[in-house]
Amino acid sequence: MQYPTPIAKLIDSFMKLPGIGKKTATRLAFYTLNMDKETVDDFAAALQDTKSKLKFCSICGNITEDDICDICKDKSRDQSTILVVEQVRDIMVFDEMNTYDGLYHVLGGVMSPIDGIGPDELNIKQLLNRLKDNSQVNEVIIATNATPDGESTAMYLSKLIKPAGIKVTRLAHGLSVGADIEYADEMTLQRAVSGRREL
Repeated sequence: MQYPTPIAKLIDSFMKLPGIGKKTATRLAFYTLNMDKETVDDFAAALQDTKSKLKFCSICGNITEDDICDICKDKSRDQSTILVVEQVRDIMVFDEMNTYDGLYHVLGGVMSPIDGIGPDELNIKQLLNRLKDNSQVNEVIIATNATPDGESTAMYLSKLIKPAGIKVTRLAHGLSVGADIEYADEMTLQRAVSGRREL
């Protein structure tokens, strides 16, 4: 059956979202069809506002409505550490935990030769300029994912930053809470052993 053009376009639009296949997109489109007009208008306005009102912070790459994000503006935060993350959403995860109170820097991904992503496609130059301009920073914490690309990006950053006399650390990796050792892969176990600490 061929759907009317508006619903077919909506299905195609939903399918552009990650993890949304044709069945889910169709279900969402028909759900939207049954929503009241005010809710649909609010939903459409929220989508448009995301593109028209948000931009990337000129300092760290976080999303913001202003030129500089609230985190970079906040002088009460620890100005001596910068936590480097892959994506903006990673900042939200760390900030919601309330265990880190320093600054952030968003790379915008990781180096991936297979995908044609090199250092120039990431916000690495901005990070190095930021470190050069801010003598308060004495530690950079690299929080890229524990994937081969995340690891190679972390090593690359470390080689660029360490000569400036800035301490470079990496998030600890290892066994997650509640995990069974027998089901852990070799790399996870190696990290757990090398990242051990005294009790």
